[in-house]
Amino acid sequence: MSTRRTPDEIQAQRDPRADQPLRDVDPALNAILEREAVRQRDHIELIASENYAYAAVREAQGTILTNKYAEGYPGKRYYAGCEHIDFVEELARTRALQLYPGSEHVNVQPHSGASANIAAFDTLMKPGDPFVAMSLSQGGHLSHGASVNVSGKWFTPHFYGVRADDGLIDWEGVERAVAKAKPKVLIAGASAYPRTLDFKRFAEIAHAAGAKLMVDMAHISGVIAAGLHPSPFPHADIVTSTTHKTLRGPRGGIAFGRGADGAAIDKSVFPGSQGGPLMHVIGAKAVAFSLALEPEFRSYMKRTLENAQVLAAALKSSGFGVVTGGTDNHLILCDVTPLGVTGKEATAALETAGITINKNSIPGETRSPMVTSGVRYGTPAATTRGMGPAEMEQIAVWSAEAIARREDPAALERIEAEVIKMASAFPVPGSDASALAAAGDKQR
Repeated sequence: MSTRRTPDEIQAQRDPRADQPLRDVDPALNAILEREAVRQRDHIELIASENYAYAAVREAQGTILTNKYAEGYPGKRYYAGCEHIDFVEELARTRALQLYPGSEHVNVQPHSGASANIAAFDTLMKPGDPFVAMSLSQGGHLSHGASVNVSGKWFTPHFYGVRADDGLIDWEGVERAVAKAKPKVLIAGASAYPRTLDFKRFAEIAHAAGAKLMVDMAHISGVIAAGLHPSPFPHADIVTSTTHKTLRGPRGGIAFGRGADGAAIDKSVFPGSQGGPLMHVIGAKAVAFSLALEPEFRSYMKRTLENAQVLAAALKSSGFGVVTGGTDNHLILCDVTPLGVTGKEATAALETAGITINKNSIPGETRSPMVTSGVRYGTPAATTRGMGPAEMEQIAVWSAEAIARREDPAALERIEAEVIKMASAFPVPGSDASALAAAGDKQR
């Protein structure tokens, strides 16, 4: 008896939704995407930790790689059928090591920067061990010991900060914290520090105390890749990063180690803290690393820093209190109390006017993290769209006006119309983004 079936019989057994596009399968979600595309097109994105991924990165992230389970590492998988998957991960590894000269070993599987940090902690410490990091209120990151985060619950954090007079790292404070805590790890890296980080000096302090140096370069990994900021290699024992901020890659993380720490961090990622890797994201990371190796990326990163410097100066001229007086990287931290508002109020006013920033604690903060006295600007996303110094100066003017006239709906509506007009000249990367926005326009 023949078991051969006709194509029609086979098709009848398939889920009819298997090959249908999103707009047909889930029109509700598709409508939300269209509205979000309009927002991204019409508003100016100035959150320092956000960017527009390359179109090729997003294309890779949506490939058939999402279908494959690949627990383990190249050549040592727990599942069969990984002969091509292994090449994807090796491609990402090779390019990441090329991107950061002096690095020795890299793990490209972390799902996020915070995941990479947990793997680094697990590699270098045991629960309860002390470590020293920049205080969250002084510019540090949640995953560097905040009491609400696993890093602060499982380990024992001690903190350093910045000097009150100039907002720069208090090196004597770093040394005092290390001497008092006798830490296993000293962390260099920040979420809201606009100046150059001296990794060599951090390493000297850490190693003199018998501690390891961990660098979280999430915010400045693109700046470092472009050779526009000193590299943490080979000073650090472990380096972690996200891949979606200044690198313009997919949302994800990476972790570098040297010597025995390299092999140990692999075990901390898998099976220590993660299961199967997101191979579609790793493929997208490989694309991002490749693009960051091109000369055009350095030019882009240079424009990003130039825009940040222009924006910082313009904000200062507009009455913002620019912490440290300026910036060496892609972000600007501002005190908005001279403008008579809280960070929460300033962020809300600018969002209504079509300019997206975030409220942020500043050194010497007296308000809660949900209110704050400051805001944080960043130029990577706007630079990705092609904006330059003239646009940065105009953004500062709009920012000051929106805050001053925050209780005047007509004024905010006028500013938003001007923002939309300017933004329309600078497309969001990817023809699909434009198509989604056009579809969203029809829904209005």
